[in-house]
Amino acid sequence: MTDLELKELKDNLWHAADMLRAGAHLAANKYGQPILGLIFLRYADILYKHHKGEIDTEYNKLKGGRMEKSYKEIAIEKCGFFLPECAYYDFINNSPDDANKATLVKKAMEAIEDENPKMANVLPKEVYAQLVPEEEPELLSKIIRVFKDIPEDCTVDIFGEIYEYFLGNFALSEGKDGGTFYTPATVVQYMVEVLNPQPGDKKFLDPACGSGGMFVQAARYMHRHNANDDERMNFRCYGVEKEPDTVKLAKMNLLLNNVRGEITEANSFYSDPYNAFGQFDYVMANPPFNVDEVVVDKVISDARFNTYGVPRNATKTTKKASDKKETVPNANYLWIGYFATALNDNGKAALVMANSASDAGKSEYEIRKKMIEEGIISQMVTLPSNMFTSVTLPATLWFFDKAKTTRDKKDEILFVDARNVYTKIPHDRAHRKFSDEQIKNLGIITRLYNGNTDAFFALIDEYQKELLIAPETSSDDNVKTKAYWQEQIDWLLERFPDGRYQDVVGLCKVAKLDGEDGIVDQDYSLNVGRYVGVMVEDDGMTEDEFKETMVNLGEDFEMLNAEAKSLVGQISDNLKKLFEV
Repeated sequence: MTDLELKELKDNLWHAADMLRAGAHLAANKYGQPILGLIFLRYADILYKHHKGEIDTEYNKLKGGRMEKSYKEIAIEKCGFFLPECAYYDFINNSPDDANKATLVKKAMEAIEDENPKMANVLPKEVYAQLVPEEEPELLSKIIRVFKDIPEDCTVDIFGEIYEYFLGNFALSEGKDGGTFYTPATVVQYMVEVLNPQPGDKKFLDPACGSGGMFVQAARYMHRHNANDDERMNFRCYGVEKEPDTVKLAKMNLLLNNVRGEITEANSFYSDPYNAFGQFDYVMANPPFNVDEVVVDKVISDARFNTYGVPRNATKTTKKASDKKETVPNANYLWIGYFATALNDNGKAALVMANSASDAGKSEYEIRKKMIEEGIISQMVTLPSNMFTSVTLPATLWFFDKAKTTRDKKDEILFVDARNVYTKIPHDRAHRKFSDEQIKNLGIITRLYNGNTDAFFALIDEYQKELLIAPETSSDDNVKTKAYWQEQIDWLLERFPDGRYQDVVGLCKVAKLDGEDGIVDQDYSLNVGRYVGVMVEDDGMTEDEFKETMVNLGEDFEMLNAEAKSLVGQISDNLKKLFEV
């Protein structure tokens, strides 16, 4: 399946399923659970069909002999799980289009869990009764038929992408609440690009894992960059998530993407299910920002948090001991400290954090100062605004490298300002993303900083090949294609003409601890803008992009103006009615 065919499949599946949202007797923020459950059911059915011939052959070969095994045993060996007949997708799809369909789906989910202990308490079971409303009992059947359109030859990777695509769309449709379980895939891809996880016997931690996207993107990265698939699968992920429904989404996500690991339902502030201190090769997370209800007494003696310091209020409370216990003023630095302390001697971390943490004062200042002086912080990146469903302002990525504390780069940090590097999401003017090439271009800054010039020229070669294979015709599409690849080459060579790292005003800067305008001189601020500066003479837009931006602003102004006139009219009418005698 080509990338274009996959995109069309995902779009068609989403639009078909999304049209049915209005009929379900289910809150909008709960609609994703049954849909994702059906995607999993379709995946299990197709994967099982791929192995069924092999299972049948082995079973018949051993039947009646000394080495005889049960059909279920062989299925688990060959496929990884056993699928009972009541869970076959065709069996459910071909049954009558009535309210009993919900019972069949529930029984299928229960049977899968009963036969496969690793799936226990993962699949949604009770929710399907709400998808057969009295006025439209065939609604669930329609949804099931939507996913029947997924081709029988789909691979695990394609199912994983479909699942992630639906997770992202549900997050967008749920607005701010959707950000609690999903980090936009392109943000995670960039984090992984910088982190550059290596294959082998590695351990990943995400203490606020949501639906598991960090683990999935890390696995895909290693799959793309390493030919030895067995070595890639030696890594194991460990996730913590406090919302029960989201735990199920994460477990399904890992199963769909063939990622080994565990997801534990717990609150990371008060529970440490994996004894995290100093144990992990990689830590990745997008934790909730600005939490202020963490009880100090429950974290003050925990080495995960107190190694660098626990945020405290500046003044002591005068409340009686029987009153509410002291809480941290802001838990952002609890998270930051946790990520750093979970790393082993060569561990690396990447995390999303509120911009405000970069300059936070008082007790947070002291924690940040200690981390900077130790040398564990390797890179800071400011993201474009509107990348997340939960916040509109730019967030900042923090990168840690435990081994850096003993190297010659201990006293410096790489700052990258990516606020002007983004792509508009089609048909969604409220949100942005990174393109694949933008992820590679930003990622190459880190490679160059680390002295990897080969990676830079390999990327140039990759773009030049794309430029050469573009058809030599005068059609608008072909001209745009050639221009696009030339723009990528120019973007890199204009900024790094020798294929070596250099500071670029408005984009990247290596700041030393000491010296004029150094980190100490900036009062230990990690605000990227203080170091990188601003490119005044260039807004980063092409002429077409500038025109598009101005047209969009004009449309927004006209819409707001029309709304204002309408509101003035409504207010006037309401006032007249209010004072009518």
